[in-house]
Formats: sequence, C-alpha cells, structure tokens
Amino acid sequence: MPPRVRLWDRTGEIGYEPVLAAFARDELLCRLMKAEDDPIVHMWRHPRAFVMGLRDSRLPEAGAAAAWLRELGYSTAVRNSGGAAVPLDLGVLNVSLVLPKAEGTIGFRSDFERMVRLLQASFMHRTAHIREGEVEGSYCPGEFDLSIGGRKLCGIAQRRHANAVVVQAFLVVEGTGAERAALARAFYEKAAGRSAEADYPRVRPETMGSLSELTGEPVTAAEAAADIAGLLGAAAAVELVAADELLSYDDIVRTASELENRYASRPDRAAN
Repeated sequence: MPPRVRLWDRTGEIGYEPVLAAFARDELLCRLMKAEDDPIVHMWRHPRAFVMGLRDSRLPEAGAAAAWLRELGYSTAVRNSGGAAVPLDLGVLNVSLVLPKAEGTIGFRSDFERMVRLLQASFMHRTAHIREGEVEGSYCPGEFDLSIGGRKLCGIAQRRHANAVVVQAFLVVEGTGAERAALARAFYEKAAGRSAEADYPRVRPETMGSLSELTGEPVTAAEAAADIAGLLGAAAAVELVAADELLSYDDIVRTASELENRYASRPDRAAN
C-alpha cells in the first residue's frame, strides 16, 4: 500500500489572525503526534506578518524594531523553530511537514532533505533548476535554502519534539523577493541599533526572488499549494482534514499565548 499523508490546506483561510496562531497549530500537531500516526502537511498563508527567529529577538533594539513593524500593520512573532527573520504576505506559501519521531530518527538532515525533495518534485513541471544550498545575503539564510539561478525563493527551519518533528518552509511565490528582503534589512538595521558587534544576517535584496520571477511564469500561492497537493496525491494515499478534526480553537489560542509568553520580543529586552 502507498504511504498515507494527512493534508491540512488552510491557504484559503485569509482572514486576519495573529501569525503566532499558525505556529501554535504546528506546536499542537507535534504534541499530539503518536508514533503510529500518519504525517501531516499543513499549508497556510498570512496577509501581513513578520516572523523573527530567537537570535533576532535578542538583538539590542529588537523590541523597538518589532513595535515599528506593528505600527506598519504587521503581525509579529518569535518562532520556536530555527532560522531567522521572514516577512510574510499572501504571496508567500508556508508549508509545514509534521512527522512522527519514528520517521525522523536518522537525524535532522534527513528531515530537512525530505522537505527539499517534496518542494523540488512539486514544481518539477515548472522548473528543473531549484537548487539546494545557502544563499549568502538572503534573509533567513541556511544550508537548506532553495534557489533558482543563485537567487533564493525558499527557506527551511525545523523543530524537534519528544514524539515528533516539524519541518517548516516558506516559499516566496508571487511578487518580488527584493521588496520583502528590503523590509527584512530595515528590520535588522533598526534591531541592531548602534551596536557594531550585533550578529545578524546582512541582507542584500538582489539575492531574493519569487517562484514567479525566477521561472518567468506567473504562479499564485494557491496554484503552488495545488502543485504540492497534487504531488502528494500521486505519491501517497492523501486524507484531507479540517480544523475541527485536528485541533480546537481554544487549544490554539492557549498555545499561541504560551509561545508568546515564552519567546516574544519585549521592548525592554536587551542582548545578553
């Protein structure tokens, strides 16, 4: 029998909510995952958000920079997985792969590679030129960046729980990568303040691109999500699931509050 995958596609739910709610969903899925459970692919978008990494939140003026973003209408959050700052909007597709630990025991690299293969295969009919490897000058740089022609369009982070692993990818699909990169650079300049020793990514907007830009073919985030769902359907027995089948709204709200209290950047927090 083919492997089974549960697909939770929330890309059509574009009403505004705090962006941390999406990470709370991933957190709860990991906490509830059992060794015998099928993997879950959770896809979502947010209309206007800026997500920081833990190291970003410790920059000298991170709280003031986050407040500046909120004044511009961004929902801000500090995520509990690896990686650095990422701006989100409806042209960015977020994909989370939640695996029972039994399927992720070889090591963290194999779990990253599983996401890499999923995304490369999903868009093979659009381009065969998606490459893996860190793109210097990009935002949220990492070993498992995905790029076309040397310009990054996707970053991948991971969080490991006692019973599960979640691999999270952001995929820039629509619009331009440079505009989003300019916002990330402005955040870092404000968050670093006057510190000459602050450690943060030196973002260069020209290193970023979108799937639409880099393939020369207009693609929407909804179409990219359909590509992933189509690949999963061809390769596995896919079970479509709805929110009330997995998590309760009260649990999502409570967990988002827990994550905010544990990781949020505070205006008075300084690097230590």
